[in-house]
Amino acid sequence: MSDQLTISAEPRERAGKGASRALRREGRVPAVIYGDKKEAVAIHVEARALNKLLGTGHFMNSLIQVEVNGVKTRTLPKDVAFDPVSDRPLHVDFFRLAKGAKVQVNIPVVFINQEDSPGLKRGGVMNVVRHELDLMCDADHIPDQIEIDVTGLEIGDSIHISSITLPKGAESAITDRDFTIAGVTAPSALKSSDDEAAEDDAADETEVTEQDADTVEGEDS
Repeated sequence: MSDQLTISAEPRERAGKGASRALRREGRVPAVIYGDKKEAVAIHVEARALNKLLGTGHFMNSLIQVEVNGVKTRTLPKDVAFDPVSDRPLHVDFFRLAKGAKVQVNIPVVFINQEDSPGLKRGGVMNVVRHELDLMCDADHIPDQIEIDVTGLEIGDSIHISSITLPKGAESAITDRDFTIAGVTAPSALKSSDDEAAEDDAADETEVTEQDADTVEGEDS
């Protein structure tokens, strides 16, 4: 499960672009806490502390305790706006979590036991369609990653969501189709050889057909 992180915040007394720019000049990042059928709370956090949390690599999938005036609120980050030039955070949305809440999160997938895949041993390529899974999870049990075992996969085999055992309390947020996560495809060199062989077979068939036609014409004459 992803770690529970904590960040201190202060109430934001003024709204508007001018006030937000002033906060950023002071090394602060405007933010808001909303959700759980309660009033939204405008806050600001220290840019350095926020960047430290962003640097964990799993900020968006972690529970964040936001402490304002000594009161902690359990949240899940829902959006971070970044400056397109400097890539510094400009604004953060924190979603307030109710007790026992389920949350929708994108969890990265990791493929294990690739050395035990006959298809990959033969030179096949792991073609990853989805690097993350869109899941509904218990807020208290958000996994860091989903491990997918590729043992026994041959060239041409695919992995679908129906074949994955998800952690307890987690289920796919996409329920209308059995989507593909990844597959083992033939390497380019093998594909080229197969294409050339197919072209040679087609050419041989054409030559035989032409010879048969010549034979028939000779018999008719």
